[in-house]
Amino acid sequence: MGNSVTRDDFEWVYTDQPHTQRRREILAKYPEVKRLMTHDPRLKWTVTMMVMVQILACFLVQDLPWKWVIFWAYAFGGCINHSLTLAIHDISHNVAFGNKSARWNRWFGIFANLPVGVPYSTSFKKYHIDHHRYLGGDGLDVDVPTDFEGWFFCTPARKIVWLFLQPLLYALRPLYVNPKPVSSMEIANAVVQIIFDLTLYGLWGVKPIVYLIAGSLLCMGIHPISGHFIAEHYMFLKGYETYSYYGPLNRITFNVGYHMEHHDFPSIPGSRLPLVREIAPEYYNNLPHHTSWIRVLFDFVFDPTMGPYARVKRVSKPMKAE
Repeated sequence: MGNSVTRDDFEWVYTDQPHTQRRREILAKYPEVKRLMTHDPRLKWTVTMMVMVQILACFLVQDLPWKWVIFWAYAFGGCINHSLTLAIHDISHNVAFGNKSARWNRWFGIFANLPVGVPYSTSFKKYHIDHHRYLGGDGLDVDVPTDFEGWFFCTPARKIVWLFLQPLLYALRPLYVNPKPVSSMEIANAVVQIIFDLTLYGLWGVKPIVYLIAGSLLCMGIHPISGHFIAEHYMFLKGYETYSYYGPLNRITFNVGYHMEHHDFPSIPGSRLPLVREIAPEYYNNLPHHTSWIRVLFDFVFDPTMGPYARVKRVSKPMKAE
């Protein structure tokens, strides 16, 4: 980026998000895209296999020295857990069982949540709907950092700390920015998670619990996969608020890198998002995109124009509840 001045505020815009208009244009020109808007029948089996692998890993780490528990949490278990959080992201759009089976999707999200170690799935869905509906909306989109984060985490060293704190900030930011009542499904999510964790503890001790939770925290902090947090919506180029990533890590992250395509068509499963780009290449190929999440993290830390303030914000009015 040409400008080397550190940001002191968000990039405020007074227009609607670009995804609404692009969605209309693509559907008008390529109505066949609608055929991609169905559930992914393979997703439930992939997620079930990942959960089973993590349960097996919990059995295997019970007698390992602590240093190896942490090593495998970061190098292996955390990768699976981060991938499961991205499966939960897909499930939150009802693509595991379809829109007509919304409750099945909710409960399956709770199942996919088990290896993460802490209840997450139901609360994520509640706020993720707002992220799509009010992208960058002040006080509504809790994906956008707070003013304090933008002001304080502005040097390379502080931005590294901020990256380490990502899991904690994502958990606490909604409580400050846009608090909502706790739902019955969130209580169910917590109860199921506690029972699962206590069962693991009763069977194999504390090390499996540490393996799961440490893996989740470490791999959603500074880790190659966590580059997607920054790549998706941080403004690397003025005027562009959403970016896709076209690289090999999409294969283990349910194509979350196809983020421009996802925001254009949230009801299309991640497995089919590459088809959107193939059908309508003129809408995506010339847009700025990323090819390396590691490079994204490096640039975020050392580019003085990047930081928590490098986000587009807009004033949005909440829609009335139906």
